Amino acid sequence: MLIFANVNTAIEQIWANKLRSVLTVVGIVIAVTSTITVVSVVQGFTGYVSDFLQGLGTNAMWIWPERPGGEAGKRLGRVTLDLRDVEALRAECSTLRSISPLIPRPSVAVALGRTEITTQLEGVSAEYHAIRNLPVEVGRPFAFLDVERRHPICILGREVLRKLDAGDDLVGRTLLVDGRRFRVVGILAEKGSVLGNSLDDLVLIPYTVAMTMYPATRTSIALTARAFDEEQVPEAKAQIVSLLRRRHRLEAYQPNDFQIRTQDELLTAFNSISIAATAVLAGIVGISLLVGGIGIMNVMLVSVTERTREIGLRKAVGARRRDIMLQFLTEAVGLSLLGGGLGVGLGYALTAIVSLHPQMVDVAVPLWAVALGFGISAGTGVVFGILPALKAALLNPIDALRHE
Repeated sequence: MLIFANVNTAIEQIWANKLRSVLTVVGIVIAVTSTITVVSVVQGFTGYVSDFLQGLGTNAMWIWPERPGGEAGKRLGRVTLDLRDVEALRAECSTLRSISPLIPRPSVAVALGRTEITTQLEGVSAEYHAIRNLPVEVGRPFAFLDVERRHPICILGREVLRKLDAGDDLVGRTLLVDGRRFRVVGILAEKGSVLGNSLDDLVLIPYTVAMTMYPATRTSIALTARAFDEEQVPEAKAQIVSLLRRRHRLEAYQPNDFQIRTQDELLTAFNSISIAATAVLAGIVGISLLVGGIGIMNVMLVSVTERTREIGLRKAVGARRRDIMLQFLTEAVGLSLLGGGLGVGLGYALTAIVSLHPQMVDVAVPLWAVALGFGISAGTGVVFGILPALKAALLNPIDALRHE
């Protein structure tokens, strides 16, 4: 009964000073709103990127030549990765299901009639579709003969079609890629975008043709590979590192002259970035909580002063110190929960507004974030309400009754 009486008193006090109560909890509102919005957006991006990387295959790997930094890297000879390395990996790495050279060009000109656009180009093998999970929706993928005989053919992403204002009937027709004529044999299934970057703004050609067009890439190609299953990825990585170090004649003390990344490592790196971003934003939330807590403490101290005679009267009729303390703590927590409720509502509203952006990933407010928001607000009420509650509980009843 005492708890219900304290809650009822707290509600009456908050309602009697509506404007003051709302202004007092602005800091709590900002903190909880930030918590709800940040958690929802970060969770949405993390889930989206995780699904995207999972879509690439949990057994996928990427290898490319790279000179390491520092003096050790400067002492290395020429850093290369060529087709002989590819063939050696294909022949000697028993854990690899498939491997494809990768010749990326970040910006090439593609022309269809009088329309010219820029897009990304990748020179790949016939195995690339399975490694990257890039199915062909219209037409056909590359065949091994296409790659071996350097057929001038290409496969387009959906975004390239949109830029060219063309449809599926483009299959079988020709266009120009960096001034060279290619016949379109396929159109990739739509993949969407990641962080605003379209995965469909892409042209694929055989890597043998790409090396003819860009001779400088012959000794600095990248690779993408796929292990037989996820459990064999660590062993496959070890085999690749061992073989390439041996082929490149690197001593034990010398660093790798290449980089290798697995899907799990990319996901771990992204999660590290998201955790760091969340930690920075948590610091901002902490400042808002401090401001809100100080506001609650201040208004509760004022309330104690305003109600000194009431406290004296309650003590005179038998109220104990813990009863007085519990009453004011309940009011402080009530103020904080008011801020928490307003913050949750604003958090939902901001999340809904953010979700309306056409390039935004699916964002949903997890229930645990709502619980966290209310927990933060209630905890703030307790921490910053203790001092005013103690002051009220320790008042001398005679002095309190004489207070004007």
